[in-house]
Amino acid sequence: MKGRIDDNSNSASKDKLAPSILAADFARLGDEIRAVEAAGADLIHFDVMDGHFVPNLSIGIPVMTSVRKITKLPLDAHLMISEPERYVEAFVKAGADSISVHCEVCPDIPAMAGKIHALGARASIGINPETDADRVLPFAEHLDMILVMSVHPGFGGQEFIPSALEKLRHIRRELDRRGLKIDVEIDGGIKLENIADVKAAGANVFVSGSGIFGKPDYKKIADEMRDTLRRTAVKL
Repeated sequence: MKGRIDDNSNSASKDKLAPSILAADFARLGDEIRAVEAAGADLIHFDVMDGHFVPNLSIGIPVMTSVRKITKLPLDAHLMISEPERYVEAFVKAGADSISVHCEVCPDIPAMAGKIHALGARASIGINPETDADRVLPFAEHLDMILVMSVHPGFGGQEFIPSALEKLRHIRRELDRRGLKIDVEIDGGIKLENIADVKAAGANVFVSGSGIFGKPDYKKIADEMRDTLRRTAVKL
């Protein structure tokens, strides 16, 4: 049951909500995923941590294989791991539609993007808060998405880092200047209270963990987020 993410020709024209299952109740994971799918999620964001690149461990390939069986939504695999080239094929085979690896552990971004594309998935590069966006932007034409971290990766529930807004603006301005219509994803501390700010700064894929799973009514919070996004213009 493979999902699908919009192709590059129109990917940046649509706002997308991506609940992060890192914040879900893992004792009820199937029910949680079905609930956010019913609430109108566009993607399921899947955080993978190795205890080396980031100081925490999380879910991996067996969980993704199980999740793939219960949802038609695209699975957005965020690999916060060292040596991602060793694992991208396994995650695509497990059901990932999109793979994000971090530029901090990816010395050859075009080669990595080419490998992910050859496996049939969308290619994305993540940028940590302390990393300059210009480390990735020269290779943007090889990518389907750029992922901006607005917290330090490794743990859920952190507060949004405001400097991510200027990084978003810089990325979106440069993509617009070059006529590249690719997604810009924001991940970390995204809630109803700040989703308008990140939309205005140029993001169009919004990862939210506790901002969705921490609420009693997933449909209500997703509708409120989407309504806010509809009413918010990009201001670069």
